[in-house]
Amino acid sequence: MNNKTFYMIIAVVLAASILFWGFIFQDRPVFEPEVSEDKITITMYHGEGCMCCVRWAEYLEEKGFTVVDELVDDLHQVKREKGIPGQLSSCHTAIVDGYVVEGHVPAEDILRMLSERPEAIGISVPGMPPNAPGMDAPITREYQTILFDGDGNISVFATHQ
Repeated sequence: MNNKTFYMIIAVVLAASILFWGFIFQDRPVFEPEVSEDKITITMYHGEGCMCCVRWAEYLEEKGFTVVDELVDDLHQVKREKGIPGQLSSCHTAIVDGYVVEGHVPAEDILRMLSERPEAIGISVPGMPPNAPGMDAPITREYQTILFDGDGNISVFATHQ
């Protein structure tokens, strides 16, 4: 099977899954995370000079988070210590309530993870999608937030435009 066929099969399965779950949950309210009076504190590790990391932190603060900014000399060491697979890597790594948040993850995904408390290391938006929070390019491109655990299991946690 060549790559093109493989990706087409994945796209069809993903589309069918979205339609199926949309049908199942059509009469249920959209996920609304509970908002408390206390701000959620997230610690972000990044290298010097990365402005998209700073913009992501500002985005989270606008959403009600408290962001602790930690400059590190060796971000790859932090990623290794936190168990982030190389294919899920991005430009910064954050920790919130024992979970890893890798890259430009939307605030609603962080809140959902904290609400659902999955058995996982954390969530990631791999790479640097141009329209993800903190990147803010005027491009509409689908990207995904990935849930991952310590056994090498990964799954789509959310899909964004």
